[in-house]
Amino acid sequence: MNDDLLSAGSDTARSAPPELPGPTRWSRRGFLNAAAAVGCATVSLGPAATAAASPRSAVHGGGTGGTGSSLFAELDAKIEEGMKAYAIPGAAVGVLWNGQEYVKGYGITNVDHPVPVDGDTVFRVGSTTKTFTGTTLMRLVERGEVELDAPVRRYLPDFSVADPYASAQVTVRQLLNHSAGWLGDDYQDFGPGDDALARFVASMARLPQLTDPGEVFAYNNAALCVAGRIIEVVMGTTYEAAVRKLVIDPLGLDHSRFSSDEIVGFNVAASHDVVDGKAVLEPSFWTQPRSLAPTGGLISSVRDQLSWARFHLGDGTAPDGTRLLSRSSLEQMRSKPGPGGTLVVELDGMGVTWMLRPTAQGPRIVQHGGTWPGQISGFLMVPRRGFALTLLTNSEGGTRLRDELFTDDWALSRFAGVTNLPATPKVLTSEELAPYEGRYIAQRINDKGAVEDTVIELHRHNGQLKGTQTTQKQITDPGVAFYRKDFGLDLDDEGRPVGTRSDFVRGPDGKVAWWRNHGRLHRHQTH
Repeated sequence: MNDDLLSAGSDTARSAPPELPGPTRWSRRGFLNAAAAVGCATVSLGPAATAAASPRSAVHGGGTGGTGSSLFAELDAKIEEGMKAYAIPGAAVGVLWNGQEYVKGYGITNVDHPVPVDGDTVFRVGSTTKTFTGTTLMRLVERGEVELDAPVRRYLPDFSVADPYASAQVTVRQLLNHSAGWLGDDYQDFGPGDDALARFVASMARLPQLTDPGEVFAYNNAALCVAGRIIEVVMGTTYEAAVRKLVIDPLGLDHSRFSSDEIVGFNVAASHDVVDGKAVLEPSFWTQPRSLAPTGGLISSVRDQLSWARFHLGDGTAPDGTRLLSRSSLEQMRSKPGPGGTLVVELDGMGVTWMLRPTAQGPRIVQHGGTWPGQISGFLMVPRRGFALTLLTNSEGGTRLRDELFTDDWALSRFAGVTNLPATPKVLTSEELAPYEGRYIAQRINDKGAVEDTVIELHRHNGQLKGTQTTQKQITDPGVAFYRKDFGLDLDDEGRPVGTRSDFVRGPDGKVAWWRNHGRLHRHQTH
């Protein structure tokens, strides 16, 4: 329950932890309140310290790390306010900024069995796992064992989705930049065995093709599982073992693992639902199919996530000096975007698993993050500013705090001096809105292999689009306020912009063919 402090070039000192009553006199409510107010903070001052000092050597201290910067105090206050407002029991944050490194835990791991969160507490990081898959593949590219623009069938000769052309033509790069074109939300569970991923990829033969490979960005979890299977085949081992060997272990990410069996003894952030405005422990949220490991299976700490950012902002060497990737390969991962669009934010496109996000000032944001029930995370970097931010939370309420810190301009403007592209909602005429009106349908394959539909009706209303959803899945009563042609701000139930963005994709005939919402394609059916 102590704060950690590392100040480069100064003597280390240990301050006494706050005196606590004995267990028999310490009420559960009192423990929760105290734990929520105490974090674990680590700071390295100066570029030399960032390169030379390991954050794991941090000693215990007080406050917010003694950085001398009010920005970290503002960040603490922002996170603590969001945790209270959105029922988030525990969170951890990591920041690289102006040569300083900041790691801090907030709150508790579990409302029923409270333990303070610190920088080494492990959470599910969800889809940030994709960047580990992409980085592992880039290591194989540098070794000459994989080519990004080669067809998938060079490595998986039997690979197939429903469309024969896509099966034969899709490339490794298109898997990684989310332009493979088939239905991507496939969450089938093929058990805990080493063959889980192979069986998952074999089952994809029935996935329908939505767009031609390389043509349209649509978030694709299944494609990343194919990428993971390529790693298995090339390396001759399981996906998890390959990522450990090529990336995790060389970088010393000692609190990053794929299996719950490997985190016994770690401080684990349990998953929570939000019920009537309160966080409620929900153990069933934690379980994840092994078949989805390459797209979202990593368990990690915020300290390790910050080390991941430092590696990707660096020259490609591990802390011990071993070269893992060339600087040009790291830069390639965050350049050469595929097709653009929106995924909550506006995107130039995806590089090699990194979301590439424009700013009004020019410097590009390199971003990911993850969503798994009860485990919401964010991760972004602004390479030209030397800035990185990562956040892990253990509650469904974490989505709202993540939006405030990663989708909006709060952190970007303060730490990196950049902001989103401007988006002022407009009032359109009925004639202007008419091409967008209609029924939109998206599909997903659930963990039992069944197809589930999301059906949304968008109609003209007061110069905007108002939605009626006929199935209760990802979105409730959506709406869109356009800020430029085909691009809009999402609206809440009261018709107010919520900050997230979506867009409409036109077909070869110039007509609106899809609504891309949360990165998923909803097929347009006009009345």
